[in-house]
Amino acid sequence: MERSFIKPMDEYQELRINFDRFKKRLNEINRIGAMEGGGVCRLSLSDEDKAARDLLKRWTQELDIELEIDQIGNMFLTLPGETNEPCVMTGSHLDTVGTGGLFDGPLGVLGGLEIIETLRENRIRPKRTLKVANFTNEEGVRFTPDMMGSLAFKKGISIDELHGIESVDGKVLLGDELIRIGYKGKFEPGHFPVSAFVEIHIEQGPILENEGLNIGAVTKVQGIYWTEYTILGRAAHAGTTPIELRKDAGLVAAQLTAFVREKANELDGVGTVGITEVSPNLINVVPEKVRLTTDLRHPEKEKLKKFQSEVDEKIKALCDQENTRFERKERVRFDPVDLSGEVAGAIQEQAQKLGFSSKRMISGAGHDAQMMAAICPTSMIFVPSVDGISHNIEEFTKDEDLDRGINVLLHVMLDLANR
Repeated sequence: MERSFIKPMDEYQELRINFDRFKKRLNEINRIGAMEGGGVCRLSLSDEDKAARDLLKRWTQELDIELEIDQIGNMFLTLPGETNEPCVMTGSHLDTVGTGGLFDGPLGVLGGLEIIETLRENRIRPKRTLKVANFTNEEGVRFTPDMMGSLAFKKGISIDELHGIESVDGKVLLGDELIRIGYKGKFEPGHFPVSAFVEIHIEQGPILENEGLNIGAVTKVQGIYWTEYTILGRAAHAGTTPIELRKDAGLVAAQLTAFVREKANELDGVGTVGITEVSPNLINVVPEKVRLTTDLRHPEKEKLKKFQSEVDEKIKALCDQENTRFERKERVRFDPVDLSGEVAGAIQEQAQKLGFSSKRMISGAGHDAQMMAAICPTSMIFVPSVDGISHNIEEFTKDEDLDRGINVLLHVMLDLANR
C-alpha cells in the first residue's frame, strides 16, 4: 500500500532519485536526432520529435503511468494524489534547435519522469496530484512563436490559430504535422487546474559555474522580441557600379547588425541578428535582397520597447540613406515575466536542506515557465552549464549537477504538493 504524504517533510529527507536510471533514459532519447560531435537535432513535430515522443510514450506504458495528450500535442504524465486539489506540475520539452545540446529540454521532462518513478517505488502518494509535461515547440525553430505548447496551455492563443501556423519554410501547417506524427490529442489545452509549476533546466549561461554555486532559483525571465526584416535593394555589377549609385541591401544589413550589438551594450540588454539570407549571394553582385532576424532581450519592459523602437528607427534611416526599402514582420513579443518569490524560496530551502549552495537569479532565455507564471505560482531550478554554452553541440552539464538539480526538484514538488 502507498504511504500517505500527509506527514512531516523530514520523514522523506533521505529520499533520492535513481540517477543511473535517469541517465540511461537521457542517453537513449538523445540517440534520436544525434549529430556528429555530440549534439542533437529534433525540430518540433519532425520525424525525430515523433520518435522521442514515442519513446516517452513507451516508457509511460511500461510503467503504467497515465498519459494525456492535448490538441497542440502537449503530453502530460500523471502521478495521482490523495485529493482533487489542483496539481503540482513540472516539465519542459523534447524538441531542440538545429544545433541542439543534450540537456536543453530533456532534463526537465525525464527528470520529472524519474521523480514519478522514485515516488512510486517508495510507495509515496502525495496529497496533490503531480504532473510532468512535455510541451510542444518550446524552441520555435520550425514554427513560431516559441513556447507554443505552454502558450496554448495558458490560453494565450486559440487552437485554430495555432493549427493554421505555417512552418518557417512555408511548406507545412502545424495542425497537419500534428496529425501526421499522431500527436493531435483530444483534450483542450489547459484542461486541468495547476497550483504550482517548477521547471528544471540547465542555466545556459556561465553564472553558476563562475560563482561555484550548485542551484539557481529563478525569479524572473527577461522579455524577448523577435522581428524579421526584408531589405530590398537592386542587384548590380560589383565592378562597374559606382558606390554612390548602389542600392546595397547587404550594406544595410551589415550596418544594422553592428547597431544591434552597439545598442545592446548601451541598454545593458542582449541583441542578436540570428538569420541573414542574402540574395543573389554571388561574389561579384551587389546584394539586392537580405532577409534577417533580430532577437532583442531585456529584463525591463520599457528598455526592451526602447531597444526595439531604436532598431526600427535605425533600419529606416539606413534604408533611406542607401535608397533601399524594407518590409517588417513581428515574430514574437514576450514581455519580461516575474516568477514566484515564494516558489523560489522553496527551491532555496530544499537546496539548503540537501546541502547545496544556491542563489536567486534572472533567466536570460525564454522557457515554458514564463507562460505558466500567468496561471499559477512558478519558478525554475537552474543547474550549471559548463562554460555557459548552450544551443551548441558542445553543451554540457556534469552528472553531479544534474543529480543535485533533480533531487532538489523532487523535494520541492513534495513540499508544494503537501501545502
